Amino acid sequence: MLSRTITLKDYGITFGQQHPLVLIAGNNVLESEETAFTTCEQLKRITQKLAIPWVFKASFDKANRSSIHSYRGLGQQMSADLFRSIKNAFKVPILTDIHTQEQALWAASFADILQIPAFLIRQTDLLQAACRTGKVLHLKKMQMMAPQDMSHVVEKCQHFGNSQLLLCERGTLFGYHNLVVDPLGVEGLKSLGYPVVFDVTHSLQTPGKQAGSLASSKAQQTGGRGEQAPMLARSIVSLGISALFLETHPYPAQALCDGASTTPLDSVEGLLKGLLPWDQLAKQQLQSHAHTEGA
Repeated sequence: MLSRTITLKDYGITFGQQHPLVLIAGNNVLESEETAFTTCEQLKRITQKLAIPWVFKASFDKANRSSIHSYRGLGQQMSADLFRSIKNAFKVPILTDIHTQEQALWAASFADILQIPAFLIRQTDLLQAACRTGKVLHLKKMQMMAPQDMSHVVEKCQHFGNSQLLLCERGTLFGYHNLVVDPLGVEGLKSLGYPVVFDVTHSLQTPGKQAGSLASSKAQQTGGRGEQAPMLARSIVSLGISALFLETHPYPAQALCDGASTTPLDSVEGLLKGLLPWDQLAKQQLQSHAHTEGA
């Protein structure tokens, strides 16, 4: 079954299982104008060269970190100003996440897609506030949920009048400090009928774990296996998904959040080049299967 399509009309970007892969990429969190603009300049060049639709992603507040000492962000006003500058300079749609009901309308004033974090995906009031903005919603499957359980989240959003939904796979908790991605689970998520996004970056986290001394600043960050992003992304893109969610940074070792899972900016082009043939093959097979079923 092919998914319904979700379109950002102002940008001509369509999410759908039968459409070419969309890239949702940017920094884990806004750190500075310099880092954000450097990232956007490279991502715009790469996506134009490879003809890949692109949505810029960054958080304005990391409200769900393990440590009280972890970096939170630039604050709402500075973040809103920077998001608007990025949007104007690069003509790119913006995706950011919200954590409270009060943030929904504020973020909707500049963002094209509102993301509901995995840990908050069952919060009914937060979903209602996000739905009322009329924006496209990027719904992250909780690490402890079965893919089919996302049907309840979908039902809530439909009840609140919003069917512009993207469903995101970001790994399932497998014991302590480990996440796995189940290809059958991805298929289960696709069966709900909405475009599926694969978050390869956070699927490579080792949650709550960071090598090094507790006195080290890096001990305040989540660990990860970012070097495995090409392999894991290739595996899931070959199933035929709508979009790839990828966090990148010019210098991951210096990133203020999730650097261990982050793809170096200078590696993004090669990663995407390796994925495109798999996406094209998967979409051809999906189209052929759909035509056969309809015959």
